[in-house]
Amino acid sequence: MDKKKLFLWALYDFANSIIYVNFLLYFAQWMVIDGGLSDFWYNAIFAIATVLLLFTAPILAAQTDRNGGRKYFLNLSTIGTFIAYGFAVWVASMGTGYVVWVAILFLIGQYFYQLSFVFYNPMLAEIADEKHRARASGIGQFANACGQVLGIGATLSLAGTRLGPLFPALIGFFVLALPMMIFYKESRTPSAPLRLSELKNDASAYVKKFYRFFAFSVATPMLIAFFLFNDALLTLSNNYSIILERVFATPDSTKSLLLMGVLVMSAIGGITFGWIADRLGPLTALKIILAGWLVALPLLAFAPTFTVFAILTIPVGLLIGSLFAVSRAYLSTLLPKEDMGYGFSFYTLAERFATFVGPLTWGTIISLGGASHLSYRVAIMSMAVFVLAGLLVLLFFRQRASPAIR
Repeated sequence: MDKKKLFLWALYDFANSIIYVNFLLYFAQWMVIDGGLSDFWYNAIFAIATVLLLFTAPILAAQTDRNGGRKYFLNLSTIGTFIAYGFAVWVASMGTGYVVWVAILFLIGQYFYQLSFVFYNPMLAEIADEKHRARASGIGQFANACGQVLGIGATLSLAGTRLGPLFPALIGFFVLALPMMIFYKESRTPSAPLRLSELKNDASAYVKKFYRFFAFSVATPMLIAFFLFNDALLTLSNNYSIILERVFATPDSTKSLLLMGVLVMSAIGGITFGWIADRLGPLTALKIILAGWLVALPLLAFAPTFTVFAILTIPVGLLIGSLFAVSRAYLSTLLPKEDMGYGFSFYTLAERFATFVGPLTWGTIISLGGASHLSYRVAIMSMAVFVLAGLLVLLFFRQRASPAIR
């Protein structure tokens, strides 16, 4: 493993997790609880961002696979995230009457945030060889969880208002992302990372390449499975603070402390299962983790009291950290070097924030049943269906690679 690159790479994951957790914990509540944005439209933000990525991220990823320049696009995405999120918080501070404009700015920031991982995740292949890749991915996931714990702890004293923690979180994110943006040296650094003539050709060939990739790549089953189970689990994460508010009327300070406990377990899960996956194999480890989720989700859905929910939630953190660490490592072993960025662009469509079907399913259940305790419990339970579907894909769907894709 390249220890210097691994440190910078993990530090970036640490940095972006600070805004991830604060916006997830506080900004979601400001938009839905304070601003009156419906659960459906809140979840639609993530679905719309995913559609935008679907038509742009693979094209940009194809450029970096061919020409290099992933850090160039990572830097642009990081700056775009900082600016859009910053304007979203600034407009929100003017009052709840601007919630629609805030939602639009949050959507733009969400797009750039997701786009950054199109270029960030493939860098794993530069950092570690295949035998140590799950461990390196686990270290990155450990840093991510630690960043979320620090992000909550450092802003806890400002949690009297739901917007208070957000500006400090944004500043912390950008400052800690700078070492990666400045000092990380990728293996290929082109003189012109964005070539407009090639970009036009990539756009015209997009449909054809999309078909060829999913028809023949051995990574197809993993990408489909990841789309399904990650869609469910991150939909649950995006709505976590809202569940605690609507179902259990939990104070914000208690939400923060509970989430910190979950994140500590997530850090342990990421680094532990990264080590385990290097020995058992990432596919075997991934199947074990998904089986654990199929047990955990029904238990969470039917938890009768907040105490029971909290006791169940904290060990679930092990499954969160391990899932992302092992999934990322496994995919990196399936993708050939020439398709590494392109393949990870589809992975990123489902990573970090929920993708498409999960948020719309969740929002529809809440809209039809009203914001009642039962509606949220049914919504949690419905996510187990997506996890089961993803596990079945991994168990029974095998793809033979075509020489053309290799």
